[in-house]
Amino acid sequence: MKLVDTHSHIDLNVFVDDFNDVLTNARRVGVVAQVLPGVYRSGWKRILSLCEMEKDLYPAIGLHPMYLQHHVPGDLRELRKNALGGRLVAIGEIGLDYFIKDVNKSAQQELFEAQLAIATEAGLPVLLHVRKAHDQVQKTLRRLRFNNGGIAHAFNGSLQQAEHYLKLGFLVSICGTITYDRATKIRAVAAHIPLQSLVLETDSPDIPPATFHGQRNSPEYLPVILQALANLRKESVEEIAEQTTENAEKLLHLQVI
Repeated sequence: MKLVDTHSHIDLNVFVDDFNDVLTNARRVGVVAQVLPGVYRSGWKRILSLCEMEKDLYPAIGLHPMYLQHHVPGDLRELRKNALGGRLVAIGEIGLDYFIKDVNKSAQQELFEAQLAIATEAGLPVLLHVRKAHDQVQKTLRRLRFNNGGIAHAFNGSLQQAEHYLKLGFLVSICGTITYDRATKIRAVAAHIPLQSLVLETDSPDIPPATFHGQRNSPEYLPVILQALANLRKESVEEIAEQTTENAEKLLHLQVI
């Protein structure tokens, strides 16, 4: 089976000491591609460098709504330069996060719209980070008539909100959350929306599957998420692996080996 991890942060320092082992272990279990999203400019260089060195790693840099204090106006110019340079498979991760304390909603909104404009100009999809703000994100996408699609990363909304993303041309990404029995809402979403609209991710080093709770998450655990999804949907792991990989390849124009 070939699997695509559509959201992996193995560029972070927590993976520096055993990066090669992490990559080898992921490949061994069938992970043939990983998308590495950026969250602020200082991390972009390592992401781009790793993706140059390893042909199964793909860059998708962006300015995350949780790190407004790290962003300066020149970051958008640099993002646009990279986006138009043809190196990226997406802009991300970007979006709105109303879960954090004392959120500056207007600043997040301005940053989000600026990056959607860059994605539109570059013809790229986006990787969405959304917490407690799905309705606002969807209103923004509709108002700006954003047509490049993308992925609702680590989706945590309702079935109705998921269906709205599908109508907007987005895929819904399933992560380790579905391995927890208490996560009834996302488990229902994962079970009911069309397989043609799903992709997989680990969000390493965050959101480990239940069997690895409290540990560092890793791309090599993607088959655990795949199995949990197969159990929920009562479909074969082979069918889900093939379709989710095809979905990711098509959206992100990946050249999976």
